[in-house]
Amino acid sequence: MKILVTGSTGTVGSEVVKELHKRNAAVRALVHSGGKGGDLPTDVEVVVGDLLDPVAVQKALDGVDKLYLLNAVVPDELTQGLIAYDLAKSLKLQQVVYHSVFEVDRFKDVPHFASKLAIENALKEFDVPFTILRPSYFFQNDKALKEPLVEAGVYPVPLGTRGISAVDVRDIAEAAAIALTTNGHQRKTYNLVGPKVLSGPDAASIWSGLLHREIRYAGEALDSWEEQMRHSVPPWMAFDLRMMFQGYLERGFVAGDGDIKALTELLGHPPRSYEDFARETALAWQNKDG
Repeated sequence: MKILVTGSTGTVGSEVVKELHKRNAAVRALVHSGGKGGDLPTDVEVVVGDLLDPVAVQKALDGVDKLYLLNAVVPDELTQGLIAYDLAKSLKLQQVVYHSVFEVDRFKDVPHFASKLAIENALKEFDVPFTILRPSYFFQNDKALKEPLVEAGVYPVPLGTRGISAVDVRDIAEAAAIALTTNGHQRKTYNLVGPKVLSGPDAASIWSGLLHREIRYAGEALDSWEEQMRHSVPPWMAFDLRMMFQGYLERGFVAGDGDIKALTELLGHPPRSYEDFARETALAWQNKDG
């Protein structure tokens, strides 16, 4: 059995490849350029192609049994996803495991959520066996916060005081590998969440303890947050993410007890905690700084 992984060099996709490798699955990784496959295990087959190029995608799918479909947050995410799915359908793949997002049907005004919902609907419309993974916000997004945390003493992500059920990407990868390599997951949807609700003040408090200094939660001033984000990402993405966080604050993004129980049963262990992730990250920063 051979599995094609898209987004294979990203935060989640690279972990999915590692988990599949642990399970001795034959993996083909789709990358944008030849040099980007260097960090993958040496026996992973690397193919170069763009998800907007149907010819390249069809070549990548040739001889593949299953597809892990992960699309980056890009303006043409829907087109990319449907090209890959339509080709998987025509080639009669055994299974598509699709990386969607938690609570996707409650955030139709968020551009990248809306794209994922449309792809979910296409999956359910036709005959290709599928599994849908709906992960929450990633713990690992906070690896990029070293400067505001260490230098400015601020936790800047507007998670709100009610908080969200964020998740570790290693749990996402493990769930994906299980769904791809074991039976009983067809036409199922799994919500991938952390064990505790994480609020902005919670995160600030955790980092305060780890960094041995006061970390202040920056609050929920989304206009200024979006303006600041435009310095590091394109304006369309800053707006997209702003709408996502606005949705978190207005509608909530919290898992139910049934979600945590189902994920624990799927993984065979409780989902990882934000505290453990933050501790690992702080130690890595410390070791890097000497």
